[in-house]
Amino acid sequence: MWGIVIIAVVGALGFASINFYGVKRRDPGTPQMQEIAHAIQEGADAFIQHEYRIIASIAVIIALLLGLLVSWYTGVAFLLGAFMSGSAGWVGMKIATLANVRVSNTARVTLSMGETLRVAFQGGSVMGLSVGGFALLGLALVYGIFGFFLGQTRPDQLTVTTNWIGINYIPFTMSVSGYALGCSIIAMFDRVGGGIYTKAADMGADLVGKTEAHIPEDDPRNPATIADNVGDNVGDVAGLGADLLESYVGALISSVVLAAYMYHTSRGSVLPISPSLVTKLILYPLLFAAIGVIACILGILFLLIKKVSDKPHWELNISTWVSAGLTLLGNGILTLVYFQGEDLSSVGFVLGRISPWVAAVLGIGSGILIGILAEYYTSYDYSPTRILASASHEGSALTITEGMALGMKSTLIPVVVLGVAIIGANLIAGLYGVAMAAIGMLSFVVATVSVDTYGPIADNAGGISEMSKLDPKVREITDHLDSVGNTTAAIGKGFAIGSAAFAALSLFASYLYSQASPEDVKGFVLNLNIINTLTLSGAVIGASLPFLFSGILIEAVAKAARKMVQEVRRQFKENPKILSGEAKPNYRECIEISSAGALSEIKIPAGIAVLTPILTGLLFGADFVGGLLIGTTLSAIMLALYTANAGGAWDNAKKYIEHGHYGGKGSDAHAAAVIGDTVGDPLKDTVGPSLDILIKIMAVVSLIMVNIFGKYNLFGWIRMNLP
Repeated sequence: MWGIVIIAVVGALGFASINFYGVKRRDPGTPQMQEIAHAIQEGADAFIQHEYRIIASIAVIIALLLGLLVSWYTGVAFLLGAFMSGSAGWVGMKIATLANVRVSNTARVTLSMGETLRVAFQGGSVMGLSVGGFALLGLALVYGIFGFFLGQTRPDQLTVTTNWIGINYIPFTMSVSGYALGCSIIAMFDRVGGGIYTKAADMGADLVGKTEAHIPEDDPRNPATIADNVGDNVGDVAGLGADLLESYVGALISSVVLAAYMYHTSRGSVLPISPSLVTKLILYPLLFAAIGVIACILGILFLLIKKVSDKPHWELNISTWVSAGLTLLGNGILTLVYFQGEDLSSVGFVLGRISPWVAAVLGIGSGILIGILAEYYTSYDYSPTRILASASHEGSALTITEGMALGMKSTLIPVVVLGVAIIGANLIAGLYGVAMAAIGMLSFVVATVSVDTYGPIADNAGGISEMSKLDPKVREITDHLDSVGNTTAAIGKGFAIGSAAFAALSLFASYLYSQASPEDVKGFVLNLNIINTLTLSGAVIGASLPFLFSGILIEAVAKAARKMVQEVRRQFKENPKILSGEAKPNYRECIEISSAGALSEIKIPAGIAVLTPILTGLLFGADFVGGLLIGTTLSAIMLALYTANAGGAWDNAKKYIEHGHYGGKGSDAHAAAVIGDTVGDPLKDTVGPSLDILIKIMAVVSLIMVNIFGKYNLFGWIRMNLP
């Protein structure tokens, strides 16, 4: 079975390398195009190197604390997770800054939508393949080194032990949790830092360039354009890749932790889980993911070798459907063979050995439905976004009001879909089935990330085309690809949010299980009393955290955007020759403003995610943190759906007007739509994507630390010492 994992890892990283150098070998275009692309590359490299230096210093401190308070292998696994996630983000950013100019040049030379799509998708596939390859490589190392070499996955080692400060845990669950936390920390910094960077530049460029100077988007006279294009790479590529890698790993480890604790707490019960079955339950998610990666390799290859039509949405959907279909087929066969001969009565698989696969299918189905709903609410092919565009006739106030209403209404049906899928997966395969639903939703994450990353590459290509003053037909091609990319990005965000809900529930169950003691071998009741004042107080406070978190992020974007606006205005005022085209603007100053804003504001949101469960746990104990996780999860899911859909709809409403509707570019409706898009920018690209990371970081940190603050907390000490 390990051969499947090795094939998946080698295949994904090998194919990523082939596509990387395949894109790099393409013609980068005219000297002017190369000069602009080089400026974007320099800005992206400088930002991510500075960011990674900050992350490295923080990661070492966290690893040392984990090694001291929990176990040495938790700290080592944490560093491994951080390295794998950081590597995927860096490779994705690198290919995006190489692919953008080559996509633009392909459009210039061929004027073919299909050929341009092929190059953009080939570049995007490097990010997708890196996400799957690095995530699986890291997990395989965790399984191989800690699981098999150190024996942590042996059934006799899947039992609760106690460390030097009296903390109870199952060793392998701490190894995989440390790995997941490492991935999550990188994702938080990449998503939040990149999101602040890209939206500060985007808002600054739009507010002065479009609405005040009345110059086109990505006009070379606008000093913020290079910073805007840099932001697309560090936020929408590196940040996106780290985000979905973290979601992918979080889903995988949630099932592993559950299986380990289910085995421990059932050993003395009437229906204990057999040693052979628990070994299979722990390895099954890794094999499931590996087959998904192999299927995605075939789905990506299918699009790259076939004759591509001029319908980018259709072509991208075909690649995704091929990947999803092969994933389902391959894992269906795996499941039938893998669990053959096992007694499954102890784990509540009501449909026999096919039960975890059916639960995963429910996850895939719910993910597809959420994606379709995201497309319905955000694509200008459908009425909600067109109605929003028509509201721009009445000015920016009604545009913003209609967009808020659209986003709020868009939360109900996806949440109903999630609720039905969670209930169904639990009925079929218990909490393990819920974890498998999360894995199912992300089982073809390689294809999802490939499609998502193609969007920012196409967007950058459009910017380079505009700044290089290429034929307007080139910009038409890249704009069409970009508008499809906006919709695919909204779909990808829906998958990330949905999987976060599934994984959070599984991690929450693991949080309760992890309070089991070495003696709890005859069963352990998963119970959290919501009427308990500590739990209820935690839930109320937890529900407010996503709003605090989001407010801080929006404020951070606004601060940096304000400085950007002032800088662009200053350059226009002090050097009128910029607008006449006789002088070049100072791009570097705007890049430095975005970088400084992102790196200075990133620490507080990251601190909220990591420190809140630890500090509140040390004050009030495990019940309070349990409530905190419930409140944060429920609130964050709603807020994430709202911000992603409202922001996507505002963006595409603007593009719908730019295609000639309601007066087209330069009209009053267009000016109002630009304001709406500007309001939506930090919502869809900074807040929404960061909230699902917040959920999982808090859950994993709580899972690791629960036995510390469960034993040592101020409230418990006061209560014990009260007369």
